[in-house]
Amino acid sequence: MANDLTSSPIDRQNVLNNRYALEKIEEHLALGGLAFEGDSWFTKQQLMAIFGVSESTIEKYLSSHEPELKANGYQLLKGKNLKKFKELTDGTVTDYGTKISILGVFNFRATLNVAMLLTDSERAKAVRSRILDIVIDVVAERAGGHTKFINQRDTDYLPSAYKEYSYRKVFTDALDQHLNMGNIKYGIYTNKIYQLVFKENATEYKQILKLAKADNVRETLYAEVLKAIASIENGLATDMETQAETLGRKLMPAELDQLLEGLEVNSYLTPIIDDARTKMASRDMSFRDALHENLKPYLQTVPEGDVDKFLGDASRSLEEQLSDPETLEVFKRLKDR
Repeated sequence: MANDLTSSPIDRQNVLNNRYALEKIEEHLALGGLAFEGDSWFTKQQLMAIFGVSESTIEKYLSSHEPELKANGYQLLKGKNLKKFKELTDGTVTDYGTKISILGVFNFRATLNVAMLLTDSERAKAVRSRILDIVIDVVAERAGGHTKFINQRDTDYLPSAYKEYSYRKVFTDALDQHLNMGNIKYGIYTNKIYQLVFKENATEYKQILKLAKADNVRETLYAEVLKAIASIENGLATDMETQAETLGRKLMPAELDQLLEGLEVNSYLTPIIDDARTKMASRDMSFRDALHENLKPYLQTVPEGDVDKFLGDASRSLEEQLSDPETLEVFKRLKDR
């Protein structure tokens, strides 16, 4: 996650989409606000006081970031809603008088959004620093103390890992039977598949995620990445067998490299690979504070559904999933295929 939230709309939205972090942030910051419609609300005047800025400064950011602020809760109250809001303040709204017919208000989420945008406020800078600390703590806590294996909290991880293991065996068997090369070929072509899917070899990936030398790369990959790897392994194994039979001999490394190059531009695989790159780049930035430089073009905001998938109450550690009878039934069905 970027240390300067003011410069990255993706990082801002990743924080604001994490409702577990927002709960802790609201509790720790204690900014106040007016309880209305199940949320805490702030007027422009209150934001000016909280962040020590002028009305023109708030207006400047409202103008330049209106779609973002509205998406995160800023709204204009009028009619019945404004009447209800004013009634909560004894019929008046501080610094606005009683004759206003429309009032812009910020809920807590939109207020944090403003704090992330204000570059000319020391108070907002302090809030941003606290936000980042709390988000890191919440993600680590809900992930069981460490984010290295946060990918395994996805209920799709185990079935995907099992399937990839099966296709991995098909691929290594094909390398053994159809490629004229020593045992070094297994590591070399594993790395070439990694390069094809997420533009990094195993060593580079471990450095980015700060993994130990003994850590298994595949145990840290998201289900979507494992599916992309399995698709390539399975397809490449079939292509190797077909070409070897056509040639009546084992393939040379250069010939296998040509098959790999064909998969890289295969229109059937493109959506799968693009999805894997997007998921890896975006989730690792949000959950692991890890930036894959080669995947920067694929960075997107992590949706709220993904936050629940990896941090929500329904997400479970691998140990918990393996003790679940329903999970074991899934594996039995996969084994019987």
